[in-house]
Amino acid sequence: MPDAAARSQWKTIKFRAARYSLAASLTLVTLKLGVSLWIGSISVGSEALHSATDLLAASFAFLSVRIAEAPPDCRHPYGHGKIESLSALFEALLIFAGAALIIVAAVSRLHHSLSLPPQGYWWGTAAMAISALLNLILSAVLKRAAHLTGSQALNAESRHLFTDVTTSLGVLTGLIVEKITGMQWIDPILGMILAGIMIAMAVRLLYDALQPLMDVSLPPQDEKVLRNILETEARVMGYHKLRTRSMGAYRESDVHVQAEDTLTLLESHALAEELEDRVRRALPGISISIHMEPYREELRHQQEAHGASIQEKNTPEPSEGAGTHSPPMRGSAS
Repeated sequence: MPDAAARSQWKTIKFRAARYSLAASLTLVTLKLGVSLWIGSISVGSEALHSATDLLAASFAFLSVRIAEAPPDCRHPYGHGKIESLSALFEALLIFAGAALIIVAAVSRLHHSLSLPPQGYWWGTAAMAISALLNLILSAVLKRAAHLTGSQALNAESRHLFTDVTTSLGVLTGLIVEKITGMQWIDPILGMILAGIMIAMAVRLLYDALQPLMDVSLPPQDEKVLRNILETEARVMGYHKLRTRSMGAYRESDVHVQAEDTLTLLESHALAEELEDRVRRALPGISISIHMEPYREELRHQQEAHGASIQEKNTPEPSEGAGTHSPPMRGSAS
């Protein structure tokens, strides 16, 4: 886990970003809903509904980042980080529901062939322009906060809001085209297209939210950093059972490391502590646990219990590659 100072800084960044998202979503819902009810636009109404889901999601994200920062307790010894995955899952479900309502409204509008009032186009375009600009700024703020803290909830909100920028610009373009051409079907058709975009985004959010809940391993680049630390330490003669997982903003790993059988308990413990400190410096926020094993005793156990045939370290391979050195069991899962 990160130290107290780092945790405090992360909490400040996450809470501030979550509050910004909540305030912006409330502002946009009020603006879009008021304009859509006045001018009767399905596409603007779809954006209002989309922003309403943003408001609910932002509220849940704000709550989740506060819960995720709570320290481990007797019932949650690994902390509360996975609540952020539930936040992203909740957001995906809200988007699905919003998209369904937009499609129903668009079909009804097409059936009744309703047109917008003359002044509606200008109010609609103004609302969409403001929405696109505000969402673009807020998306960048949340993306940076998510990058600094590793928060999945803020990352989901950032991606959601960036999609809102696209949909707002789409609605703005549609209103202008409908005003110029007079084709009344553009507004509801555009609303259905936006609903399709929302559904595609919800599917991606749903997939991303489920990964930490299933204890997905860390990205390959993170595991490569961890492996490189173990493989470049001369006192490490091998390692296996390397496991990693992420839980919201936090990462965890455990691994069995082999060293010379002659090392004392104190020396083995000191080596494990040194390796763990190096991993924490290279991967801030990770919780690493190293189980030390005597190298040759573990080699004998693998051979007798599992029938493994493993070349000892610093012993030439009998094949044509003789003269090279291959540390045993590096990264194996046995």
